[in-house]
Amino acid sequence: MTQHPHHESFAGDGPSSRVDLSIEGMSCASCVSRVEKALKAVPGVDAASVNLATERATVHAHGVSAGALEKAVAAAGYQAVRLEADTPRRDHAAHHDHQATGLGRDLALAAALTLPIVVVEMGGHLVPAFHHWTMMTLGPWNALLQWLLATLVLAIPGRRFFTSGIPALLRGAPEMNALVALGAGAAWLYSSVVTFAPGLIPAGNGALYFEAAAVIVTLILLGRLLEARAKGRTGAAIAALVKLSPRTARVSRDGAGPVELPIEQVLVGDLVVVRPGERIPVDGSVTEGASHVDESMITGEPAPVAKRPGSAVTGGTVNGTGSFTFRAERVGADTALAGIVRMVEEAQGAKLPIAALVDRITGIFVPAVIAVAVATFLGWYFLGPEPSLANALVNAVAVLIIACPCAMGLATPVSIMVGTGRAASLGVLFRQGDALQALAGAEVIALDKTGTLTEGKPRLTEFVPASGQDRAALLALVAAAESRSEHPLARALVAAAEAEQLTLPAIDAFEAVAGHGVRARVEGRAVLVGSERFLSAEGIDMSPLAADAARLAASGTTPVFVAVEGKASGVLAVADALKPSSAAAIAALRKLGRRVVMVTGDGEATARAVARAAGIDDVRAGILPEGKAAVVAELKAGGARVAFVGDGINDAPALAAADIGVAIGTGTDVAIESADVVLMSGDLMGVVRAIGLSRATMRNIRENLFWAFAYNAALIPVAAGLLYVPFGILLSPMLGAAAMALSSVFVVGNALRLSRFGREGTA
Repeated sequence: MTQHPHHESFAGDGPSSRVDLSIEGMSCASCVSRVEKALKAVPGVDAASVNLATERATVHAHGVSAGALEKAVAAAGYQAVRLEADTPRRDHAAHHDHQATGLGRDLALAAALTLPIVVVEMGGHLVPAFHHWTMMTLGPWNALLQWLLATLVLAIPGRRFFTSGIPALLRGAPEMNALVALGAGAAWLYSSVVTFAPGLIPAGNGALYFEAAAVIVTLILLGRLLEARAKGRTGAAIAALVKLSPRTARVSRDGAGPVELPIEQVLVGDLVVVRPGERIPVDGSVTEGASHVDESMITGEPAPVAKRPGSAVTGGTVNGTGSFTFRAERVGADTALAGIVRMVEEAQGAKLPIAALVDRITGIFVPAVIAVAVATFLGWYFLGPEPSLANALVNAVAVLIIACPCAMGLATPVSIMVGTGRAASLGVLFRQGDALQALAGAEVIALDKTGTLTEGKPRLTEFVPASGQDRAALLALVAAAESRSEHPLARALVAAAEAEQLTLPAIDAFEAVAGHGVRARVEGRAVLVGSERFLSAEGIDMSPLAADAARLAASGTTPVFVAVEGKASGVLAVADALKPSSAAAIAALRKLGRRVVMVTGDGEATARAVARAAGIDDVRAGILPEGKAAVVAELKAGGARVAFVGDGINDAPALAAADIGVAIGTGTDVAIESADVVLMSGDLMGVVRAIGLSRATMRNIRENLFWAFAYNAALIPVAAGLLYVPFGILLSPMLGAAAMALSSVFVVGNALRLSRFGREGTA
C-alpha cells in the first residue's frame, strides 16, 4: 500500500513523539551534521539524531508533520522518506546491494574511459619511446582525445559528485562530494584551458591533468563500491534474525484439521502444529506432545531445551526430533523475535557520547579543508618554484582529494551496528546503543541473588518443628498459608507438602507482607510464615528456634520461620541452588577487573554462605526490595559506575537507578523494561559476554576514530607540500584519491572484525 505521510502530523501538542526517516544522499560526516541541523531547525522538533551507517534519522517532536521534516531535509540537499515506526529495517543488505550494483556499472564505465588516458599519459612518462610514438601518431589529437574521455568520465559516472557537491558549495555547506567536484573539476578545467586556449596559461605551465581528474573519479567510485558492499555486511545480524521467522505455519482452527497458512494470517488462540526439524512460527505454549527445541539463535545457549505441555515456545527457534502442538499467544509484531529485531535496530541507530567529538570536528572540517586548499594554491603560486601555476593546482587538488570525512562519519556507527548485531547472536540485547559505552566503563557489578546467581527455584531441604509440634500437620498449615502467594519460597513449601501427599486445610484469610512473609488464618488459627525479623516484629519469641536457625543459615539455606497462634512453632530450610555457570562468571568478572557485589534480602549468614560458594566477597544482606536502589546509590556515591543485574519486579527500581541495568531475560517483563541490556538466557556468563563485547566495540570505535583523524592529520600537510623543501616529496592527487577511498573501506572492514567476537578465543 502506498504511504502518503506528507500531510499527517505524527505528534500532537502533548508529549514528544518519534518519527524515523530514511535519508538518501549522505556521503560523509559533514552530511550528517547538516541533516541534523536542518531537522533541529524545524519548529517543534525536540531532538534529532542522524546515522550515516544506517542512513536513518530519528526525530522526537510534537505538532510537526512528517512532510515538514522531509521538506527541511530536501532544503539541505538530501532526500527523506518517512519509515513506519514498527516496521523492521529488513532491506539493509538489499539496499546496499542495489547501491553496489549501480556503483559497479558506473565504475566499469569510468575505468574503461580512464584506462586509455592513463596508458597514453603515464606510459609516456615511464617509457620515452612510447611518448614519441603517441606524439607522432596522435599529434594534436592527443589532448583532444584525453579531453573527450575525461569529460565523459566526469559527465556520466562522475556526475553524482557535481550534482550533489556544487549545490552544497553554493549553499555554503560543502561536503565530501564538493571536495571531489572541486578537485576533479579544477584539474579538468585547467587542462581544458591548456587544450583550447593555451595562450591564457603562462609559459612552462602547459601540462595536462586529464588523467588526474579521471583517475580521481574512478578511484573514489571504487572506494564507494567497496564501502557499499562492506556496509551491506554490517546488517547481517538483522538479516539473520529476520530469516529466522518461517513464512508459513500449520494451523488448526475451530476443530478443523491442520491447514498451511501464511505467517501473517496466524491469530492469537490458533493451535499450531510443529513437526520435527521445523522452525516454530510464533510464540505460544505447548498444549500437546513433547520435544527438545534449539533456542540458541534467541538465547545464545547451545543446549536444546525440553518442551512439554505448558512449556513456552518462541517463534524462530528450531524444533528437534519430536512433534507437538502449541497455542499461539503472540503473533506478528508482538513476537519475541520481532521485539528483538526492533531492539537491535534501535541500538544500531543510536549515537554514543563519544560521537559528540566527531560531530564538533566534522562541522568545520570541510570548510577548513577548502581553506587549506586555497592557502596551498596561493603559497605554491606566489612562493613555489616554476611551473608555479601547475604546481599550485596539483597540490591544491591533492589537498581537496586526500581529505576524508567519510571515514570519520563511519567510525562510530558501523562499529555499533556490527557490535550490537553480534551481541544479539550471542543472546545479549542492548536496548539502547549508548549502553555499549556505559557497560564498557562499569566498574562495579551488583547482582541480585535469587534468579540471577541462583536458579530461582528454591526447594525445602529440612523442617525442624518446635518441641511438641507434629511435623506433617505443621507443614500442611504452612503450605495452606503460602498457597495464595506467588513468591518462589512459597511455591517451594507448597510443592514440598504436595510431594508428601498432605491434604491442605481450608484457608480463611490471607495477607502477603512484601519482603517479609505472609499472615494467614487457617482453620481458625493464626499462622505467620516468614523471616525472623517479621515474626519478631509481630511479638513472637524466636529464642526456642535460634540454634537450629543459625545452623541452617550457616549451611547456605534460607531459614523460614513459622508461628501458630502467637508461638514459635518451627523453622524450615529452603535452598536455592547456584546456577552452574555462576561461580565461573564471577571469576571471569573479577578477572576483567570488576568489583562484584551481591545484594539480597537473605539474612547475613545465609547470604555469606551463598557468596562464598559463588566467589563473592562483598555482600549486602537483609536488603528489602525498596532498599536495592539505595544500595546502588551508595555504590555510585564514590564516583564508581555501577551495573545492576536482576530478574524480578523488585529489581526494577535498582535496574533503573544503576548507570546500566542488565535484566535476565528469563525474568519479568517489568525488569526487562527497566533495563538497558537484556540477557536472553538466564546464564550469568551473558554478563561477561556483554561486558567483553562492549569493551571490544569501544576499542574498535577508538581504533576507527584514530585512523580517521590520524590519516587526515598526517596526509593533508603532505598533500599541501610541506615535505617538498626538506625531502622533495609531493603527493599525487591520484594517490590521494586511492588513499581516501581505502580509508573508508578500512574503517568498515575493521568494524566487521567484531562479527568474530567470541569465536576462536576472541574476547
